[in-house]
Amino acid sequence: MLSTLVKISNVTNLSDARYCAGMGVDMLGFSVDEDSASYITPKKFQELRGWIAGVKLVAETAETDLPKLLSTLASYEVDALQVEDPALLAFLKSELDKPLLLRINVDMYEADELDALMGRYALDVNFFLLESEKNQPLSSEWMEYINTLGKDFPILLGFGLDDENEVLRATDSGHIQGIALRGSEEIRPGYKDFGTLMDILEAIELDN
Repeated sequence: MLSTLVKISNVTNLSDARYCAGMGVDMLGFSVDEDSASYITPKKFQELRGWIAGVKLVAETAETDLPKLLSTLASYEVDALQVEDPALLAFLKSELDKPLLLRINVDMYEADELDALMGRYALDVNFFLLESEKNQPLSSEWMEYINTLGKDFPILLGFGLDDENEVLRATDSGHIQGIALRGSEEIRPGYKDFGTLMDILEAIELDN
């Protein structure tokens, strides 16, 4: 069991899926966008699904066209959906009856804008996933601000977590719901160096 909720994003291989599920992560995310470098075909998704249990599977998408998105989702048996366009949330909440995650690229928002965005869509989502495409470090200012937001909104922190020390610093506050890490490619089929991912998960693993 892990000390905090953990989502692994961009899972592309069975090695990551089985290791993370075995470690007790809560969610595994798979890209369903064909133009994504992490895209998982419906066939491969079903193959991976057959090998893992006890973890929620999340479809990850940047798609903004609602009919296209619904058509894509029909080919994936997932437990939750992660989107990037908040305009889709109200419809998806009423039609899909699945937990929803809104991925937010924090590079695009000022602090007050981020607060306003979460306030506007808080009733539509289960988690706000905060990531940085510029790989921003988790500065003291960011940590203080995220802790403040975390008192009012369900936040998964997905940036600045470069090692186990940063993760422990972020989770010790108790104000965020959990963290989001990323999967990586296999060196070759069936062979994987888990590296930092292993260090982080072991650092937040509770003693039995």
